[in-house]
Amino acid sequence: MCGIYGIITDRSVDIFRMQEAGNMLGHRGPDASGIWTSKNNRVGLGHTRLAIIDLSANACQPMSNEACPGCGRRNGSNFITYNGEVYNFQEIRADLEKKGHVFKSLSDTEVVLHSYEEWGEKCVDRFSGMFAFAIWDEKNQRLFLARDRIGKKPLFYYWDGKLFAFASEMRALLALNISKSVDLTAVYQYLTYQYIPAPHSVFENVFKLPPAHCLSLQDKKISVKRYWSMDFSKKIEVNSEEDLSADVFARLKESVRKRLISDVPFGAFLSGGIDSSIVVALMSELMDEPVKTFSIGFEEDAYNELPRAREIAELFKTDHHEFIVKFDALNVLPELVRHYGEPFADSSALPTYYLSKMTSDFVKVALSGDGGDESFAGYDRYYALKLMRKFRYVPGVLRSLSLKALDIYGESAGKSRTKRLKRFIQGSLYPQGLEYLHWMTAFSKEHTRSFYGPAMQDVMSQDPYEYLITLFKRSSAGDIVEKAMDADIHSYLPFDLLVKVDIASMANSLEVRCPFLDHGLMEFAASIPPEYKLNGRIKKYILRKAFKGLVPEKVFTRQKTGFGVPVSKWFRHDLKDYISDTLLSRVSLDRGYFRPEAVRSIVSEHISGKKDHGARLWTFLMLELWHREFMDT
Repeated sequence: MCGIYGIITDRSVDIFRMQEAGNMLGHRGPDASGIWTSKNNRVGLGHTRLAIIDLSANACQPMSNEACPGCGRRNGSNFITYNGEVYNFQEIRADLEKKGHVFKSLSDTEVVLHSYEEWGEKCVDRFSGMFAFAIWDEKNQRLFLARDRIGKKPLFYYWDGKLFAFASEMRALLALNISKSVDLTAVYQYLTYQYIPAPHSVFENVFKLPPAHCLSLQDKKISVKRYWSMDFSKKIEVNSEEDLSADVFARLKESVRKRLISDVPFGAFLSGGIDSSIVVALMSELMDEPVKTFSIGFEEDAYNELPRAREIAELFKTDHHEFIVKFDALNVLPELVRHYGEPFADSSALPTYYLSKMTSDFVKVALSGDGGDESFAGYDRYYALKLMRKFRYVPGVLRSLSLKALDIYGESAGKSRTKRLKRFIQGSLYPQGLEYLHWMTAFSKEHTRSFYGPAMQDVMSQDPYEYLITLFKRSSAGDIVEKAMDADIHSYLPFDLLVKVDIASMANSLEVRCPFLDHGLMEFAASIPPEYKLNGRIKKYILRKAFKGLVPEKVFTRQKTGFGVPVSKWFRHDLKDYISDTLLSRVSLDRGYFRPEAVRSIVSEHISGKKDHGARLWTFLMLELWHREFMDT
């Protein structure tokens, strides 16, 4: 795993700027770095390396497709800067060698480069893995960028019609001296979803290359194309649950096996939930030595997964390590904001950062269970969506009264059942089809007039729900639950979960691999009839069947906790003064995003315990800290 960056300009490449961009990505690649410039000095590619496969200098980048005695690889016709892992690179290499290609390293980078030489832009169809790369084609004077199907590896780019620049992270892109002006539409999306979906970014003229897309730049013309998509419409015929369970087991085990290829030590994140337990169980079967496992917890019992993780670690006799988060807001939050580069309000980025930091002290690669919920229907909201069909038969008046009755108990914080029930009922008061949007947003459309200030007036006429509504409409799934799963795979998964994990882990020079995100496995999961994923109230039905006996039954039956953070409690106690001083400061209120009286009301209501605004306050806080880090300095 690495950091990549580059520039195409009408002027000479500024080596100082290139070096500064590389410095901004040093955490992504602490083992080596390099810069290549074209002979006319109009094109520059940069790379920082985290060495995982082929630790020799032969695998350093930027790399060319031909070796030149005395001058390294400078005289090639194609040049690459690459971030990721292509797990089937050995099979592709064998095919290329039969076609006469000669390799100078054992790395997957060189395989990607020669694949482009052999198959052109169609090379991406052959790759199985996670990647973001750029290839400069000297012969055709073309830049080719590509990103993996699911969106594991990030890729930002800037284009103003004259200057083109790209980088793995926003800070590196800014170091290439691009202009920066806040995109208010992106801020509107951030406030709605707590992340900014591709292709937008927080800055105008800065874009994210969407997952499963490639980009070509030639003669100052850009072409962005999708090369892969999920298909939920084609379903397999299930002859027996036993056969289907065996197939799921075998495919997931193979996915884990492929992700154990490494020339450096590796381990696994372990929460004690279904997905991470399955990954650790399969690793234990495939490895000759104890799996190194890593878990994190909080002092608050409701958010502490350590006892569950410890049970699994003991069962599979892993080399287990634990860490308790003790929040240091003044030091950690600004650092997180710098790494994420744009407003990002998933508070579980905090424990993910701490977990990655601890893990990186022992290994350079970790496997995780991310992606299992989206492919096998693991979220409670999927069952809620199914249940909503029946609940809507209850008269709206009674639903409204039940909501008022629950208000008598006061505002519940965190993961209480009362809070979840209230959120479910609130969703039922929206028009059919929009309840899921309510559950997936921090600020609803109703909040815009009461919360948002003058700076947001020009974008408030836009429908913030249009983004998710479009994903539901274009889904090939015929079942409402699968439509939600499909929408999550194209939104929440790549732009929230995977961003969170990539940035938090790479900030600590740690590569994270996700067996559940193997695109072949995901395609297979999409082809399974929906009743084998959500069967009645049983989530991940076929996954439970497949791993029954290997993973303890209680792992499947206990309540899902998720990777939550007790921000509501922190904002009422340890961080009460911090949140007040930050959000109610004159600098913050004068930005104009929110009506000052609305912010004061939200802070007051939360601290007093009248209402739980924890998630909204975190969203406000991340936006304000981002402004201080990227716009005020």
